[in-house]
Amino acid sequence: MSAFCTIDDKFVPLYRILWISALPHFCGSPECEREGDYEVRLECGESVWANREERDATLAALEEWSGEEPEEDLGE
Repeated sequence: MSAFCTIDDKFVPLYRILWISALPHFCGSPECEREGDYEVRLECGESVWANREERDATLAALEEWSGEEPEEDLGE
């Protein structure tokens, strides 16, 4: 079991993740580049943005890392 997950071509330490958005970002701004991505909030006010597959893989990695059984439904 690795202590890292890959989000947006970055190796993110699992222990730095505070929360993961259940819904994709939507602000309605025509200039927004994160529309449809999921925010992964890290400590120190940092965030990375994940697509749906990266979000699901990160949630599964966190559950495995914490010793919990993964849930079948990830909020869909």
